[in-house]
Amino acid sequence: MRKILVLGAGKSSYHLISYLLQNASSQNWQITVADASLELATSKTNNHPSAKAVSLDIRNEDERNSYISTHDIIVSLLPPALHYLAALSCLSNNKNLVTASYVSPEMHTLHNDAQNKGLIFLNECGLDPGIDHMSAMKIIHDLQSQGAEITSFKSYTGGLISPESNNNPWGYKFTWNPKNVILAGQGTATYTQNHQTKFIPYHRLFSQTEKINIEGTGEFEGYANRNSNTYLETYNLQKTATLLRGTLRYPGYCSAWNLFVHIGITDDNYQVNNLSSLTYHDWITSYFPDSDKPLLEVLQEKFQHLNLSTQDWNRIQWTGILDKTPIPLKNGTPADILLNLLQSKWKMQPGDLDLVVMQHSFEYTQNGKKHFHTSSLSVKGENETATAMSKTVGLPLAIATKLILNENIKSKGVVIPVLPEIYNPVLDELSQLGITFHS
Repeated sequence: MRKILVLGAGKSSYHLISYLLQNASSQNWQITVADASLELATSKTNNHPSAKAVSLDIRNEDERNSYISTHDIIVSLLPPALHYLAALSCLSNNKNLVTASYVSPEMHTLHNDAQNKGLIFLNECGLDPGIDHMSAMKIIHDLQSQGAEITSFKSYTGGLISPESNNNPWGYKFTWNPKNVILAGQGTATYTQNHQTKFIPYHRLFSQTEKINIEGTGEFEGYANRNSNTYLETYNLQKTATLLRGTLRYPGYCSAWNLFVHIGITDDNYQVNNLSSLTYHDWITSYFPDSDKPLLEVLQEKFQHLNLSTQDWNRIQWTGILDKTPIPLKNGTPADILLNLLQSKWKMQPGDLDLVVMQHSFEYTQNGKKHFHTSSLSVKGENETATAMSKTVGLPLAIATKLILNENIKSKGVVIPVLPEIYNPVLDELSQLGITFHS
C-alpha cells in the first residue's frame, strides 16, 4: 500500500482530497490529511476507509518528520512560506513533494540535493501557476515544432464569482486564500513589451489594466502579475517581443482597489495597536491630517488624480471602511484589518458559484504571414465548497501525484510542469474531467 500525506485542508483542498479518495481503492492508496485544525482535516476525509485525519503543527520539526517519514509522497497545500519546511523534511526522509505554489528562492536551492537523491519536488502545479504553464507550453511546443516564430504571448487568469452569484458591487468573493488577495500585486510587476523590459510599481499596478474579452464568458480587466520575465527562458521564448502574465477581475474592481493601495491599508509590514478603541472611520482618518471636512470628501480631494467614478466610491463605501463601526481586533497590520472587514463582505454564501477564467493570446509568424491564436478556459463551481478554484488547483496536483507514484514522470530535482512528460498526461485527464480549453 502506498501512502499519501496531504498537508493542509483549506479552501483549495476539496477536489484534491476527493480525487485521491475516489482512486484510493484502485490505486492501493492510504491518504492522511494533516492540518493545524483536526476538525477541518476530518471534514475533508469524511470517515473514508482509506483515509485518516490528523492535527499537525508543521513548524514542529519532530512532529513534521514523524509524518513525512512514514509516507511515500507529500502534497503540500500549506501557505507558500511553509513549503520549504516540508521540503527540508522530504529531503532528509527521501520523499517526493508536490505543491501548487511558485518556486521560492529557498526551494530552488534544494534542486541539486533533490536531484542527487533521485527525488522530484514538483512545484507550480495548480491553476496559476500550473494549468497556465501546462496549457501554454503545449501550444508553444506545437507552434515551434511547425516552424512558427512566436512574437507575443499574454496569459491572464482570474478566480472570480460566477455571474448568477455576483450580488455585490465589487463582483468579487473569496474563493482562495483571502490574505493573498489582500496582498496581491505588492512589489513591482515586470514584463517585456517590444523587446524592452517594463516595470509597473505597486502604486500604479491597478490603474494600468487591459480589457480582456473571453468569448461566451464576458469582459474582464487584467493587471500584470509578478515578474513575467522569469518565464522567457522557461517557455523558450527568449526572442519573443512581448511576454506578460496577468490576473483578471471584473471591470471596476481594480480602480476601486487602487484607492486602498494609495491610502496604504494593504500594507502588511507594521502593526496598529489598540484597535478595539477605534472605529474604521477613526482608522482611515489616522492616515490624513486633521480636517473639518467629512472623511469621504477628504478622500475625494486627496485622490482626485485617481479619477474614481461614482461606482468606485459606491464600492468603497459599501465595504464599511468609512463607517463608525468598532474594529473587532486588538492589534493587526493594516492588511489584517482590511481582511477582517472583507471576510464577511466577500464570503461565499450557500448556493454561491465561483468562476475560473483563463486566456492565452499568441501572435506568431509562419511562412511569412502573421497569425493570432487565442485559447480560453472557463470553469464554473458546483457549490460554495466544491468550487472551480478547488477543482482547478486540486486536480492537477492529484493527477501529478498519481503519475509520480506510478513512476510515469522521470524528471528529478525542483521542477515545474513545463515538460511534455508532465503536461500531456495531466492535460489529457483534466480534459476528461471537464477542464478543457477552447480556441
